[in-house]
Amino acid sequence: VQLQASGGGLVQAGGSLRLSCAASGSTFSITAIGWFRQAPGEQRELVASISTDGTTTLPDSAKGRFIISRDNAKNTVYLQMNSLKPGDTAVYYCNAKVRVTSDLHTDYWGQGTLVTVSS
Repeated sequence: VQLQASGGGLVQAGGSLRLSCAASGSTFSITAIGWFRQAPGEQRELVASISTDGTTTLPDSAKGRFIISRDNAKNTVYLQMNSLKPGDTAVYYCNAKVRVTSDLHTDYWGQGTLVTVSS
């Protein structure tokens, strides 16, 4: 599985950005795709994820501001980020949970895309 992330950039506080994660390869084995972020000196944290059945998971910090969606025909997951805050500044990584066996999954990561929110 290969993941191609795009859409990062510089935006002012209160603005919006849309990130895209395009999956290729053995996409039939993907069970969920998510976005994580990592700010300097911080641990990587989940921003949002969406499973193959459409179930979404977002932490409280993202609820009401971020929307994750998917286009199955394009094997692409989108993260719409609204009302951005300087605290959202981080490198955002696309992640795919890939089923290896019925009991085993592994993680694939795309390259990071930098999101910078200026005050």
